[in-house]
Amino acid sequence: MTIDLHTHSRVSDGTASPGDVVRAAAAAGLDVLALTDHDTTGGWDEAAAAARETGVGLVRGIEVSTRFRGTGVHLLAYLPDPDDAALQAELGRIVAGREDRVPAMLARLRDLGIPATDAALAEVSGGNEVTGRPHIADLLVHLGVVADRDQAFTDYLSDGGPAFIDRYAADLVEMVRLVRAARGVSVIAHPWGRGSAHVLDEDGFAELQDAGLAGIEVDHLDHDPQARHRLREIAGRLDLVVTGASDHHGTGKTGHDLGCETTAPDQLDRLLDLASALDSPTTLVGPRSWRKGPSS
Repeated sequence: MTIDLHTHSRVSDGTASPGDVVRAAAAAGLDVLALTDHDTTGGWDEAAAAARETGVGLVRGIEVSTRFRGTGVHLLAYLPDPDDAALQAELGRIVAGREDRVPAMLARLRDLGIPATDAALAEVSGGNEVTGRPHIADLLVHLGVVADRDQAFTDYLSDGGPAFIDRYAADLVEMVRLVRAARGVSVIAHPWGRGSAHVLDEDGFAELQDAGLAGIEVDHLDHDPQARHRLREIAGRLDLVVTGASDHHGTGKTGHDLGCETTAPDQLDRLLDLASALDSPTTLVGPRSWRKGPSS
């Protein structure tokens, strides 16, 4: 049983359609895939249709942009009610913050002599529902300013970089509560891979668990063996679910092939059981041969 619980489509900052991500997962031999586009449920319906077509089990999710103790942290929200008004309102605020930020970053790049126009960005992004820094990075690659996304972030777009503009992100504790109120389950994404290890210590995870956190994404390419060992120990002491995933973005993020990091079936079972206990209306799409109970 091969399970990848963190992937992106071109609805946010991936490069393939939601359906093509699912079809690629089937071709790669995955049994279960989670689609977790940034701050949106916009790819869910297309991905679900492809899951039914291919037989891949689909966990519908969102990767939410948040802040905790002044530091950016990403939260994976699995199986929440997509019609929950409070959750959708907060996602709307986050997306609006992204949209307000993009023109300001383009203006900064133009001040640096780079012809970063709205029209050029639209051509490169291909009409993504959620536009952000990865698309500006793609524009810099397209213009020949940098070789790849990594260099774009290093040279221009990372925090403190010459084109960086801050934006709105939800409070992490409140978002964990919102996801739970929407009958979903939440997992911290790559907690020690993006400069957040200093705030996401064991006390931090315990605080989030009190708010309703279900798990920690331990097995991720941003975590070295020592970090994985320590995170797994914390998860064990707090009885949190341990997940693993590729963080696949298609051609936009090299090395993150589908299924390169995976989640154990018993850990997915725990997530599904937690969602079921909350009467989540958003169920696993596709086969559930290793579990009892229906799928949608």
